[in-house]
Amino acid sequence: MAGAGKSSLGEKLAKHFGFNLIDSDKLIETIKRKSLQEILDEVGMEKFKEIEEATLLSVEFNKTILATGGSAIFSKDAMNYIKNNSLVIYIEVSFEKILDRVPDFSNRGFIKEPSQTIQQAFHERENTYRNFADHVILNNDDVESCLKKILSII
Repeated sequence: MAGAGKSSLGEKLAKHFGFNLIDSDKLIETIKRKSLQEILDEVGMEKFKEIEEATLLSVEFNKTILATGGSAIFSKDAMNYIKNNSLVIYIEVSFEKILDRVPDFSNRGFIKEPSQTIQQAFHERENTYRNFADHVILNNDDVESCLKKILSII
């Protein structure tokens, strides 16, 4: 989910282990030379999901930390690929904390049904995130506290 800390934690983990970091949202933006929101506006939700899936399936896990976009879980093929090639950690954050961190989702490239609220989309995703996770780590505090939790389980 946007605001969970995936990118920030990914950077710290990559630095800690001396691994490469791939942030799939940034990778998509680099390949397409547009923001996620621009891509979503131009191609729509279903095509965006296809682009994201193809991007995730192209990742080579060789000393790599992958910070996925929050909508990665919409592709079972991509998530199974990731799970078969790496350890999947769900960074769990309360909805209230997400809103503190991301008060405006309008330009985030956030995928949801037009009739859904952000809160409904959040709750819809929670179980799917958990189902694919090898570990669930709570991140309602600062990044350093969450990093310590992650390092204690790896």
